Amino acid sequence: MPPDYSGQNLRGRSFKGQNLTGANFSAKDIRGADFTNAILKNADFRGAKAGLQRRWTIVLLIVALVLLAQGVIYSISFGLSAASIFDTRYIGNVFIGLVCNIVVAVFYIVTFRKNLITGLGVIAVSLVFVSPVVVILVVAFPKAFPVIRTLPKGLAIVFGLAISVTSILFNILIGWRIQSRDAWFDSVVNTFAATGGTSFYSANLINADFTGAILENTDFRKANLTLTRFYEAKNLDFARVDDTILANRAVLNLLVTCNGRGKSYAGANLKGANLKDADLSKANLKGADIIVATFEGACLEWANLTITQAIYTNFTNAHMTGACIEAWNIDSTTKLDNVDCRFIYLLEYFRLGTDDRERRPSSGEFQPGEFTKLFEEVLNTVDFIFRNGIDWKAFVSAFQKVQDKNEGTELALQSIENKGDGVVIVKVAVPVDADKEKIHGEFRQNYQLALQAVEEKYKAQLQAKDNEIVIYRQQSGEMAEIVKLLANKPINVQVDNKVENKNMTNSNDASRQINIGSVGRDFNASGQALNLGDISGTVTNTINELPASPEPDKPGIKELLTQLQAAIEADTNLPQEDKAEALEQVKALAEAGKNPQEGAMQKAAKTAIKILKGTIASLPSATKLVEQCSNLLPLISNFLGLG
Repeated sequence: MPPDYSGQNLRGRSFKGQNLTGANFSAKDIRGADFTNAILKNADFRGAKAGLQRRWTIVLLIVALVLLAQGVIYSISFGLSAASIFDTRYIGNVFIGLVCNIVVAVFYIVTFRKNLITGLGVIAVSLVFVSPVVVILVVAFPKAFPVIRTLPKGLAIVFGLAISVTSILFNILIGWRIQSRDAWFDSVVNTFAATGGTSFYSANLINADFTGAILENTDFRKANLTLTRFYEAKNLDFARVDDTILANRAVLNLLVTCNGRGKSYAGANLKGANLKDADLSKANLKGADIIVATFEGACLEWANLTITQAIYTNFTNAHMTGACIEAWNIDSTTKLDNVDCRFIYLLEYFRLGTDDRERRPSSGEFQPGEFTKLFEEVLNTVDFIFRNGIDWKAFVSAFQKVQDKNEGTELALQSIENKGDGVVIVKVAVPVDADKEKIHGEFRQNYQLALQAVEEKYKAQLQAKDNEIVIYRQQSGEMAEIVKLLANKPINVQVDNKVENKNMTNSNDASRQINIGSVGRDFNASGQALNLGDISGTVTNTINELPASPEPDKPGIKELLTQLQAAIEADTNLPQEDKAEALEQVKALAEAGKNPQEGAMQKAAKTAIKILKGTIASLPSATKLVEQCSNLLPLISNFLGLG
């Protein structure tokens, strides 16, 4: 049961280090109370009155009057010193008066136009450089001031009083200017005024509510103000707020008024800010840190959210039509429930030479719930970016290994995006609670290993250079090539659900099959050899479409390919995967034999022979297949006109 202090006198009371989670202090007088290091999560301070107790107010008032008296005395002393310029009996008095007038006049002018620190600096410089000059002038040219001796003595008194009054007025004006422009002066004054006031020093105020509270002379230093509500709080600008988000006056005013319409908070620290129901339409939040902040029910229409940090941010029921969300940083912790949004923009500025800001949807409007659904899908994916195209064999191999290492984690290929210049983005859907960083890291590691293995094989088989491999992958990255690959020889990557009793909401996802076209041969992601019987039958059918040799004693292309097929199938030294690869090349040679004069067919035949030579290169030279290939391949090349 949260503590309830209704009907109690809490002025000056100490709650140091106490756990007061959910406590009710609404409308209570907590002036002078000490909440240092207290836990005040979800505490209710609505309408509470914080600040100084009466005795401390009197003490501070006396101190202020003493300082005021000192200021008046200073002004009178300054006026008398300035008036000494008319005392012609002693040349030293003239010097003092002249220096005093010059230095203080410059001080007032500089301080008024710039700031107090600059004005004090001018005094220091003046005392060093101006004083000697004045001494020289007065001593060397005493007759240069004859007019002074002719002035009546009463004028010195009038002049002194005028200077004193003017000094007092200037001091008031400068004090006002400093208070409105110099943040450090505010900090000094608030530090002085908060002495003896209500203290929340280092208190935990997560989700505490100060709506309508009076907070002058209150100490919030080092307090945890995450999601703390300050709506319509009074005199918060007179509180001590060092090292909190309230130190920024613009942010403080925003939290109090919840009205930032059309204003700029670019790069501002709004971490943990409570902006529930705030009006931030057309506001500039570019680069702002809004991590853990809440914008529940807030109006963010046409707001600029470019590159904002929005992890753990709550946008529930927010209005975001027309907002720009270019490169904003969100993840599965970002709440986008029931966001009201008809359309958004993905670019802050138009694309060069166009009026395109990447509107989403491109035409029409989001239907209710579509915006949330769109970004939920984005949040629950792991993106793999390939900058030099993609090798699908390496991809499937790495994907299967990651799946094996993360049993129980459902992974599904969601989309493939071609960004141009060989850049391909593959999105893999993952559960909400999946460790995305772990999955991403494991995949990249396995992909690189698989890629190295595949590329080494390509080098051996095709005797290719590194740049040829890059070109191959870039071509694979082109969408037209991807479509071609997907349509060529599909492979089924069967990923069985490891988690039992888990209902699949989509019947189409029951088998979780990923169909990816092969490159050069059929490939099974599990690493098992494909059914050689099926491949062999396809090769046999293709060979049988060729004409038989007219001379029984002299074998033709059909007979030579049949012998080659039989030799490959009979060999026991060739791995199943390489055997399937070799049979695919026999099939390619049979296809070329149908029209050997065609340039494309000849090119395909040359590639097939190179691959066959590369496939058997690792076998011992005494192997029967090596001997047969060394006899058959030259004859096949001659029949196909390859020389």
